[in-house]
Parts: sequence; C-alpha cells; structure tokens
Amino acid sequence: MPQLHVQKLSKNFGGVQALSKLDFSVEQGDLLGLIGPNGAGKTTAFNVLTGVMPASDGRVEFEGTDITRLSPEKRSHLGMTRTFQNIRLFDDMTVRENVMAGAHARAGRSLLHCVFGLPGQTQAEKRIREIADDMLERTALTDFATRNASELSYGDRRRVEIARALASAPTLLLLDEPAAGMTDTEKGRLSELVSRLNDDGLTIILVEHNVRMVAALCRRLVVVNKGEMLACDKTEDVLRMPEVEAVYLGRRRSEVM
Repeated sequence: MPQLHVQKLSKNFGGVQALSKLDFSVEQGDLLGLIGPNGAGKTTAFNVLTGVMPASDGRVEFEGTDITRLSPEKRSHLGMTRTFQNIRLFDDMTVRENVMAGAHARAGRSLLHCVFGLPGQTQAEKRIREIADDMLERTALTDFATRNASELSYGDRRRVEIARALASAPTLLLLDEPAAGMTDTEKGRLSELVSRLNDDGLTIILVEHNVRMVAALCRRLVVVNKGEMLACDKTEDVLRMPEVEAVYLGRRRSEVM
C-alpha cells in the first residue's frame, strides 16, 4: 500500500480548472519531485493535498486513511506536514521558540503553555524544548537557537521553517520551493539537508524550479502543465521526454543539465 495515493484530484476556481485529475502514488521513503512551469498548478496541488484548499473532486489517501475532507491540522496529526513558498516565521520570537511552535502540536499542548511556562506545564515545556533542540541540531541551527528569527539570513530562515515542520514528527514532508531566493551555497546546504532527511527514512515531496537540484535529489518526477499531469516516472526518463523538454524546460535538456 502506498503511503500517499492521489486519485483524479481536481480543483476548480469558478469556471477555471486549476487542477485536473491528478493521479499518482508515493511510497514510504520516496523522494518525489513535483515540477512544471509557472502557473502549472504545483502550489495548488500542494494546497489541496495538505487541506489548505478543499478538493473539487477526487480522493487523497494517506497511510490507508481517506483524508480528502480533513483539515490541515488533522492531516498534520496523522503525519503530513508542509512548508510554504513564502516563509512564515514568528520574527519577534527566537529560533528555538519558532521550532517549539511545531513541537507543541506533536506534544498536544498549548503554544502559550510551551513558550511562557504557565503553571503545571513544566514537564511539557521541558519535553517540547528537547524536541526543538533536537531539530535544531538536525538542521545545523543550534548556534542560532537564542537569536530572533528576523536576524537570520534568508537561507537560514528557510532551514528554521523546515526544522519547525520536522518538530511535528511528520512521516511525509512537503517542501514548496524551498530553494527560491537562495544563493548557490545555501542551495547546496539545503540539498544536503533534504538528502540526509530522506536517507533517514522521511518521505518527501519537493516542488522546485531548480532543475539541477530536482535531478540530483528526486528518484521520481510528476510533471504538471496547465493543471494536468504530463508525466509520472523515474527522473531520468521524465527529463528525456520531448514533451517535458518543450513544456517545462523550454529548451533542450543538454542546455539545462
């Protein structure tokens, strides 16, 4: 049984078909790339998969459970967590506190209890802090733990967002264009992090415009164009497809790779 099974998933905005009959599966431990040109429907697909937007039609199963109508919070409790294209951190909180915001969902405690240590929450706060510090170490952010999130570079803020997502203990992590706006050095660090997380057994779906990164990291690719699925296969086979070169890459594969 696949970890994630997407069947004929569609999304309409009025009379506009943003997503049409998306159909693919993700196995446990997979690293799948979701690619396509601007406006292809990638972020819409992420929003529908994670419950940010309701599906107009189709079905999403996660670890054998129909989650098509579940809220993002309930999907997160089941083990599906995402990051967003635009970074969403609490800039006036420390890096540790931002990651604790993800850990509190895992522990089932109020964020106010976790951060401000209200009476009766000492053990919960201690455990949540431990979880956050583990995630900071895992993402090489320990040295920034006590700094405000607003003080960090763009690339480090991206990693804080990933650390916060990891603190909720996901079994499936969806990354929405995590390398956007990064320098080449930051992209290299991000690639190493994503590869390491996947090697540790975490299933990852990656939306990314950087073709070299996608080709290096992802075993399989789903290609969407104008809301429709153009291809779903092994990475090397997909990138050789003339229709993918024409629609997504816009030029010959050899020029890009």
